[in-house]
Amino acid sequence: MAEPLILGIESSCDETGVGIVRGYELLANEIASSVEEHVRFGGVVPEIASRAHLEAIAPTLNRAIEKADVDLAEVDAIAVTAGPGLMGSLVVGLSAAKALAYALRKPLYGVNHLVGHVGVDMLEHGPLPQPVMALLVSGGHTSILRIGNIVRDVEEIGATIDDAAGEAYDKVARLLGLSYPGGPIIDHLAQAGLATAAAFPRGLTARHDLEKHRFDFSFSGLKTAVARWVELRRRDGEEVNVADVAASFQEAVVDVLTAKAVDACGVYGIDTLLLGGGVAANSRLRTLLALRCEQAGITLRRPRPGLCTDNGAMIAAVGLELFQAGVRPSGLDIGANSGLPVSQVCL
Repeated sequence: MAEPLILGIESSCDETGVGIVRGYELLANEIASSVEEHVRFGGVVPEIASRAHLEAIAPTLNRAIEKADVDLAEVDAIAVTAGPGLMGSLVVGLSAAKALAYALRKPLYGVNHLVGHVGVDMLEHGPLPQPVMALLVSGGHTSILRIGNIVRDVEEIGATIDDAAGEAYDKVARLLGLSYPGGPIIDHLAQAGLATAAAFPRGLTARHDLEKHRFDFSFSGLKTAVARWVELRRRDGEEVNVADVAASFQEAVVDVLTAKAVDACGVYGIDTLLLGGGVAANSRLRTLLALRCEQAGITLRRPRPGLCTDNGAMIAAVGLELFQAGVRPSGLDIGANSGLPVSQVCL
């Protein structure tokens, strides 16, 4: 019997993605990014992102179909990001998916974007063990998830209480005079810097913080500490070594991320940790997490960097799980939910 053929559409932020999978085989993963249109603003402008999705959705879909060498009539189900994300951007993807589902008479699944970042790993490494712990690190979200079953049992046990890690990267890049998006630039500069040049704080790691926020994150204070460190040296006429600042800042971020994720595995007795989200492509995060997992006897699963950023394949992967589990499809009347909780896998 042939494996299910699932089409996934992602449009939660500034990337229009269409992915097609047959079972766990990735047939196509086409992406159109509008990031260059946001650079001069130093961040994503919702109206610009929405317009870019409108212009890109049809061409991206056509490229994916051609790449996968399939006919739309062959598709068994359509999955689309229903949230969280930018409302206008979500609506574009949802509208396209609804039109396809209606015209093709195929089941439609409104999928949680965050769960997609977990599910995409299955396209490289197969089904997830049950349970599995996930460290999800992206521009807008930083969470630790306990996952019993990716279709119906996803629990957030820790999250950021202010800035997400990706947001902190962008803000620090801006104060250092670097371009947007800041994550890849800081990661590159940090490789030539000294991570011990500045002793930046590790948020929510003091004893009193751990009592209430053991698995939570905070990066707002770190951003402020970097700004003050740079400001003091510039005021005194000292030259600021940007590479050293980048390396020290990045070490403070990944130190906390990896320590709390490994701690969560120990507390919950889970021996497999999955790394997902756009910041999961960060080289230092991947290296340090691999080292700490090895020391703790934890199996680490990481999708390749190209699958860490927003894409349609990750939505198709979750759609596959929903379809195979016999979950009732979403109706054509579902709406976008910009604040969709991670525990709600499907609308």
